Amino acid sequence: MKKLLPIIAMFLAVSTTFAQVRYLDETFTSVKVTNDVTYGVNATILLLGSAGQAVPQPLQMDIYEPEGDTETARPVVIMFHTGNFLPPQVNGGCTGTRKDADLVEMAQRLARMGYVAVCASYRLGWDPVNTNPDVRVYTLINAAYRGVQDSRTAIRFFKKSVAENNNPYGIDPNKIALWGNGTGGYITFASNTLDTITDTWIPGKFVTAAGPMVIEQFNGNVQGTTVGVIPPTGVPGLPFPPNDTLCYPNHVGYTDNFQLSVSIGGALGDSSWIDPSDPPMIGMQVTTDPFAPYENGIVLVPPPVNLPVVDVSGSGVAVPIAFSEGVQGPIDHPFIDPVSMQAMSASGGIPGLYPFFSSDPTEGSPWNYAGSLNPYNLMTSPNCDTNSVGAKVFIDTIMHYFAPRACLALDLGCNLDGYSATNDVLDAAQVGLLISPNPASEFVRFKTETEFPIEHIYVYDATGRLVKAHTNVDSNQFTMQRNSLVPGNYFAKVMFKNGFVTKQVMFN
Repeated sequence: MKKLLPIIAMFLAVSTTFAQVRYLDETFTSVKVTNDVTYGVNATILLLGSAGQAVPQPLQMDIYEPEGDTETARPVVIMFHTGNFLPPQVNGGCTGTRKDADLVEMAQRLARMGYVAVCASYRLGWDPVNTNPDVRVYTLINAAYRGVQDSRTAIRFFKKSVAENNNPYGIDPNKIALWGNGTGGYITFASNTLDTITDTWIPGKFVTAAGPMVIEQFNGNVQGTTVGVIPPTGVPGLPFPPNDTLCYPNHVGYTDNFQLSVSIGGALGDSSWIDPSDPPMIGMQVTTDPFAPYENGIVLVPPPVNLPVVDVSGSGVAVPIAFSEGVQGPIDHPFIDPVSMQAMSASGGIPGLYPFFSSDPTEGSPWNYAGSLNPYNLMTSPNCDTNSVGAKVFIDTIMHYFAPRACLALDLGCNLDGYSATNDVLDAAQVGLLISPNPASEFVRFKTETEFPIEHIYVYDATGRLVKAHTNVDSNQFTMQRNSLVPGNYFAKVMFKNGFVTKQVMFN
């Protein structure tokens, strides 16, 4: 049972005053899905125990497009699932593939908003239960490194499809975002910041007495465009046979640039990787996430293992550093919608950072849910959380926070009326707005000057949730009863013909 504070971005009443906008709203009703598209082939270690070596694995994706769309230059969101870099048969059985219910839900929504959304598989495998902490760290950083290579391979696949295959998916190759849920967020943030393999050479962390844990000769480069091969003599301490190939190049000659990364519940391997040339970052995370720390902390193998692995930086550290480095400039915008206001209040005004607050210390991903109690048909049912209603409340907020920022980062030309502080923002003195009593016990009364009749009043709680909507007021005074509102601070958005005023209202 999820016990987080209720957070929902219900703009339905407000958005009726504005036209539906592509990339901000769901303007399409149905989605076309192309399954099992192979975007590359690379070496997986999952069968190392039985095959005795890394073996080539097709890398596949499912592509979601808005049905009936005539646009042929659409932005792309490439999405990576959670699952602790392990398949469902190993990680507990509820997540771990591109078919995860919550990831598919997000992809469907993005497609209905006009994007080409892609759910991509990536190479899995590491040793989370090894009693040697260096082995746990070594295998995890290598898993994340392979994920970065796969994400960049996916980008090059799309760029190649435009250049050589007549753009079959109708994309703009210069408007690409990477999106990761949970473990996928580690991939997207690392892809955003990891420029060269030497960035990982951090003494005492990813470098031991035996040397760096990631070596280009063995692993290939960050882009995954060079061959990575174990030398003929083998490498002491590594489980790979001599001459084992760990990286096969894909789509060499194409760039893997992208314009935005999104992490939903992930973290960054090391904050030193951030530099001013990086694309902007959106980080959304539970502040008490027990597995991926919101700030700096040790990432833990989930129960029942509970072993510590390595120190990482969650969104609460990574995104503020990105802001201080100038990375967040493209999405640093005067947003005034309720979700943005909540994010600004909770994050201290850091662009791109949305902290979720929890009263449940065991909850780290309230947006996750499964399509059934046993979605991957394991021998023993894992009894997965199927509360899609509760999860979709959080997905609502995630989508509303992402959409206007993606419009800016990807240069989509969206009409951001209703999201931005523009000339439509009025001063209370301009319209003579008075709210009394405030604080109040049972009711508050709104009054304005005669020439400024109130059209609508929308009231949001401190989480950005719409709790009252009074439409078609058409008067200079209105008395709003408290009814069931709990004590606390609220924001009243008072709408006029030529703009609006947002004021705080308090109930004792």
